[in-house]
Amino acid sequence: MASVACIGECMVELRQAQGRQSAGQGGGLYSRGFGGDTLNTAVYLARLEVKVDYFTALGDDALSEEMVAAWAAEGVGTRRVLRLPGKLPGLYMIQTDAKGERQFFHWRDSAAARRLMDLPETDEILNSLMSYDIIYLSAITLSIYDAAGRERLFGAIKRARLLGTRFVFDTNFRARGWPDRDVAREVFTAAFATADIVLTSTEDLLALYPGESHADLMARIPSPELVFRLTEPVSLLRFSGGTSEVRAEPMTKPVVDTTAAGDSFAAAYIAARLAGSDPVEAARAGHRLASLVICYPGAIIPGYAMPPKKRHRPATSRQATK
Repeated sequence: MASVACIGECMVELRQAQGRQSAGQGGGLYSRGFGGDTLNTAVYLARLEVKVDYFTALGDDALSEEMVAAWAAEGVGTRRVLRLPGKLPGLYMIQTDAKGERQFFHWRDSAAARRLMDLPETDEILNSLMSYDIIYLSAITLSIYDAAGRERLFGAIKRARLLGTRFVFDTNFRARGWPDRDVAREVFTAAFATADIVLTSTEDLLALYPGESHADLMARIPSPELVFRLTEPVSLLRFSGGTSEVRAEPMTKPVVDTTAAGDSFAAAYIAARLAGSDPVEAARAGHRLASLVICYPGAIIPGYAMPPKKRHRPATSRQATK
């Protein structure tokens, strides 16, 4: 069975209660959950019947225990989660406007996940990447490590690729996570040069390379497979068989919350590629799931809201995404 290693950070999520943001009630009411871009993708991968392990570090507190239990209940593997005594997970708060657009506020500078690349167990964790078919991480993942940690991680990914593991990089750029854009651009260039598949968007790349055309932005990415999502619900694809444009089906329900739209797209795309679909059909699957996710509040929609499972032709492990 094909397997995916998702690397990143999960945080405590505080989400503004529906209706409060327009009621003029300041603080309002918030519900508590858990979320993080790569963790969201891991959950959706598990729901799409992909074997997935999450790589991160957490504390030994009650919230960290709840997180691990929740991931396991979703079918996400937790054997690669390191536990650090005395540390805590990060926290973020989501506010959404009447159109479902969200704003994030973070408290995460001392979160346990930031230590993952400099622990006694780090070498063992990184060496295990060679046993997976796909390694998936985002620019947010890379932003929480220092330069030495990123170099260590890239080295492990390159070793794993020599044995047939594929590296999927999701740009998911958040300026506040980087000391400046020059550092971010340098790290993105290294990731683009290493990745087998890049999932990106105009929102991410124009923040780093303002004023460039779609063609110029895509030309910056040498990866053999590229999914470039536009501001409208359209993806431009480049892959070994050529290029294509994939348009999402029209929405039939109102948009409630755009949180995890890109994360769920990534999960459906990866799952479809692992199952043997070509990039065009995989992008259609990504748009279908993302279009559903944004109709519900929060990053993870209820299990009953997931689309019916679609059977793909059998795929050969490690070769399905080529």
